[in-house]
Amino acid sequence: MTGVVLAVLALLALGYVLAAVDLRWSPLRTASWLAGLAVAAAGLTGPLAQAHGDLRAHLAAHLLTGMVAPVLLVLAAPVTVLLRALPLGRARSVSRLLRSAPARVLGDPFVAVALNVGGLWVLHGSGLLGTVAHSPGSHLLVSVHVLLTGWLATAAVLAVDPAPHRRGVVARAVALGAGMAGHDVLAKWLYAHPPAGVTHAEAGARLLYDGGTVVHVVVAALLWRQWYCSRAAVRDAEQAAGQRPWARA
Repeated sequence: MTGVVLAVLALLALGYVLAAVDLRWSPLRTASWLAGLAVAAAGLTGPLAQAHGDLRAHLAAHLLTGMVAPVLLVLAAPVTVLLRALPLGRARSVSRLLRSAPARVLGDPFVAVALNVGGLWVLHGSGLLGTVAHSPGSHLLVSVHVLLTGWLATAAVLAVDPAPHRRGVVARAVALGAGMAGHDVLAKWLYAHPPAGVTHAEAGARLLYDGGTVVHVVVAALLWRQWYCSRAAVRDAEQAAGQRPWARA
């Protein structure tokens, strides 16, 4: 199973690099993609993923796969690379998929964040963790789910790639704040009510709280920078329009 995961991640890395070379794509975004895949590999297949029953290791792997890796992967703008690399006909098919009703629902930041945080609550609050913690196959499937929902939530909040149904910055900031609150409350709940059959529960809860706060602050800073740059572009455009002779007339 580990070999399959590593093979998939290697194919994703190779495909992105080949497209980046062909498109003369940003080296920073390429590095972000490769770093994101490396972090995901560490969380999915590394020693942390093998420490079954240790809540501290489990939540450290969650931070890598569900929070750090998604931020790096989203910053790489993979959908933009895909649209530019594909032939015109297939790129239009991807664009139609992005404009579809299911994509609109899943890409809404409130839905995406709810799926991400809700899944964590179901896993840790229902006793499901005790079942999957000692089953490597189930643990890997849950980790992949955490990676995909974390990616979906981060992509919906930061909106780096084309998003036909993109929400405004305020709505995305509110969704991020709601996700951060749900994450923090879960960490405190785990501290007070550790799941049965796990070790290092208190240290794991503190790690989830502190590590999650750091990642959320980074995402908030990226969102603020995005808003600031868009406002600066609007001011520059308005100033340029005001300096044109016909605009003054």
